[in-house]
Amino acid sequence: MDQDGAGTDFSASSSVAGDRATVVVRGEVDMSTADEMYRAATGAGARSATLDLRGVTFFDSAAIHALIRLAERFPDGFEVIPSAPVRRVLDISGLSSQPWLVQGEPG
Repeated sequence: MDQDGAGTDFSASSSVAGDRATVVVRGEVDMSTADEMYRAATGAGARSATLDLRGVTFFDSAAIHALIRLAERFPDGFEVIPSAPVRRVLDISGLSSQPWLVQGEPG
């Protein structure tokens, strides 16, 4: 956690259009919030999901595990739009070449 408290808030808001859930996540995704992120993407019964993680400031191994579970749940319809901190963690963990990871800025 940041010593000054910046970036410690977490939120995950979900909307559904057709069969795609879009979840906008902000703050820290860690062992106390990763399941909430997962539930936000799967709770509406959608068949595909987009995670907008551009507002995420911290991402740990529990968050990575949630991403892997989501990729397995939505094998043909999953995408992740990362923030710089998320991209760094995915690079370090060897997941930067996954087909669900949006490269560059989304169109």
